Amino acid sequence: MSLMDGTCQVVNAECQESVSGARSSSAGPKAGAFTTTLWTAVLRAGHGTEAEAGRALEELCRKYWYPIYACVRRHGADSHEAEDLTQAFFAFLLEKEVFKKADRQRGKFRSFLLAALMNFLHDEWDKRQTLKRGQCRIISLDAMAAEERLSLEPVELLTPIRSFERGWARTLLEHALHRLKQEYAGAVKAKLFAKLEPALTGEVTAGSYADWATALGMSTGAVKVALHRLRRRYGELLRTEIADTVASPAEVEEEIRQLFAVIAA
Repeated sequence: MSLMDGTCQVVNAECQESVSGARSSSAGPKAGAFTTTLWTAVLRAGHGTEAEAGRALEELCRKYWYPIYACVRRHGADSHEAEDLTQAFFAFLLEKEVFKKADRQRGKFRSFLLAALMNFLHDEWDKRQTLKRGQCRIISLDAMAAEERLSLEPVELLTPIRSFERGWARTLLEHALHRLKQEYAGAVKAKLFAKLEPALTGEVTAGSYADWATALGMSTGAVKVALHRLRRRYGELLRTEIADTVASPAEVEEEIRQLFAVIAA
């Protein structure tokens, strides 16, 4: 089930519960942890103090490939041109050290990235030139899969910036879910995760707990506890994903609020 389909309100409510639990958990990001997150590493390097910036920026770019691609498509580029422009944009970011212009005091990675993209596209539309397919493939991803994801978005919302914002929200949710699934790898945990995963993005219907309990060989009470833990860990992982893209703990809360606003729109 897509995390951005008609269950957005349910996702919002469930993530709010998860995030509330994560705030008091030792597994969630703490203020001291921000010295090692991806975006703060890039910001420090922008002022000449961090040798790992290139790798940190590349990892962030990998996460943001789809939001950038979606935004470029909604600017009027066809799928091939959008793929080329997306690759060219990330090549520009990684090779020209644009991050050195980022303002640490104004800065979420999402905001920096969108501003840089708008400037880049303005220049590119003037040039009317793009990279040839297959050249300078800095971030290798499946454009066909991106097109499939884009086709599922409601047409009335697909302005370039709204496409970027929804792509950003989708990417964060999917990365957190993927990490959660990895944590539940293994025969017993994988079965538990498979049964309870729909409850992360959908309502728990009458009788669901009893059905899950029977299928898993657990008591109804144990299933409820397992789902609560699953949701709470999902919230923690979502906060961790967000923390990697902001410069201070306070911005995590702001980004979470923005995330909920985007998926509920």
